[in-house]
Amino acid sequence: MNINKGSNLENTFDAIVIGSGISGGWAAKELSQKGLKTLVLERGRDVKHIIDYPTANLKPWEFKNGLFNTQKDVSESPIQSSNYDPGDKHFFINDSEHPYLQEKPFNWIRGYQVGGRSLTWGRQCYRLSDLDFEANLKDGHGVDWPIRYKDIAPWYDYVEKYIGVSGQRENLSQLPDGNFLPPMELNCVEKHLASSIKNGDRLLTIARVANLTKGWDNRGPCQYRNLCSRGCPFGGYFSSNSSTLPAGFATGNLTLRDFSIVTEIIYDDSTKKATGVRVIDKITKQEYEYFAKIIFLNASTIGTASILLNSKSNRFPDGLGNDSQQVGRNLMDHHSSAGAEGMHENFKDQYYRGRRPAGFLIPRYRNLNGEKSDLGFLRGYNLQGHGERQEWPDRFQNIEGFGVDFKNKLTTPGPWTVWMAGWGECLPYAENKISLNENKKDAWGQPLVNINFSFKDNEEKMMNDIQSTSAEMLEKAGFKNVSAFNYKKPGGSTVHEMGTARMGRDPKTSVLNEHNQLHDVKNVFITDGSFMTSSACQNPSLTYMAMTARACDFAYQQVKEGKI
Repeated sequence: MNINKGSNLENTFDAIVIGSGISGGWAAKELSQKGLKTLVLERGRDVKHIIDYPTANLKPWEFKNGLFNTQKDVSESPIQSSNYDPGDKHFFINDSEHPYLQEKPFNWIRGYQVGGRSLTWGRQCYRLSDLDFEANLKDGHGVDWPIRYKDIAPWYDYVEKYIGVSGQRENLSQLPDGNFLPPMELNCVEKHLASSIKNGDRLLTIARVANLTKGWDNRGPCQYRNLCSRGCPFGGYFSSNSSTLPAGFATGNLTLRDFSIVTEIIYDDSTKKATGVRVIDKITKQEYEYFAKIIFLNASTIGTASILLNSKSNRFPDGLGNDSQQVGRNLMDHHSSAGAEGMHENFKDQYYRGRRPAGFLIPRYRNLNGEKSDLGFLRGYNLQGHGERQEWPDRFQNIEGFGVDFKNKLTTPGPWTVWMAGWGECLPYAENKISLNENKKDAWGQPLVNINFSFKDNEEKMMNDIQSTSAEMLEKAGFKNVSAFNYKKPGGSTVHEMGTARMGRDPKTSVLNEHNQLHDVKNVFITDGSFMTSSACQNPSLTYMAMTARACDFAYQQVKEGKI
């Protein structure tokens, strides 16, 4: 920790950012680069780029149990262990130490450290389009977004040029192109599948990812190791730790306080503004208060809603900014359970080099034109997948033999396979929500989060369509042994939770305005996944970053003009 804890003056800043993940890191960079003395509060430990990536260069055999989780891992962290292995376990919390309540199964995946889940994210970067921003208004689900694509397009440009996104331009209205570094290359079986579906209404392209195909901003390039979630010592992918936070520290205006659990935002009835935040030190359990002109709340969707609900005052007895009673509601996550896989008998003379850290994408092709659909569901999905040759872990149970002959069979690559699944939109439902249980507390005396979430009929029908169309594409492309699947994963499993403090035009039905400000507390901004008014089907992190940069620019101008 590198902050004085003395007088109010020492605890006063121009801006406070709560959370250091993908959006919090961007807020820290933007505000400090604009000259604002900025404090970042992170509830977990500090993680320094390169220094704190202990497993980044380890081989599988250098782990005590290989890359297999132990029974103790599964017992202590049944939720988190579904997402980690010994290579990146240290970037996930321990479930037993951070419990929550589930009315229905929901996998709340968390990384409490500086950088948050920017260290372990999937790095897929896709823009939303007006198909997404206009959907709620057109079909009547949720409330209308207060912005359109033209409002955020310049900020997508700004963010992409900074983080570095590799990808291929495709000129699709439902998936706008961006500023791309050279794309990674599809392998032969993926090219074959792309060619097979090319003449229809579908297109297969390489994933657009924040993995650098050339050196960028003193980072990278990607080494094609596909060990990203361990932390990249080469800076080959974007994270807060490798990029935005160092840029903020370089200004001399940024201060970080780790092990800082923000319990509430302090509201002043007389000024109608937030004055600061109340913090519990995770280690000592002592309380501190920090003060600022503006506050960016970026604690991740569920964490942010929890802080708002816990921030009660005479003016806001139900939680800060919660006049609409929408804080905590409209929780969304993409479903990614359904898809198909198959095997191809050709291309036995071909292979690939390296471990490409990205698969392919088939952009949304359902319900594009706004006409009444007979599909039985609203909105749409994209397909994400990868092609590869079977290796020995895929085959050893089915190979007989002993000695040299057995080893030769194992080390001979198997047939080419393709696996792909649909990342589907989840509609905003008011009953999908988080709340606080005042009768059950965590180790720091804070009420436990209660999550009530389920996918509903629209999502189920979409999954059925994903299974049938995925299998159909593979069969038409000549794949054998094609099988459709639905893993029936619970909400949270895609780790795209969003929507608990949605943007909107009307303060009676939304929490934030078009500038990501709380409608009734103008110096509090929220730019993590909470603000999402609908989920679209694209991976959302690029939108979080773009909206953060946009809101920081607006907030700075408001401070400069003395309006907040």
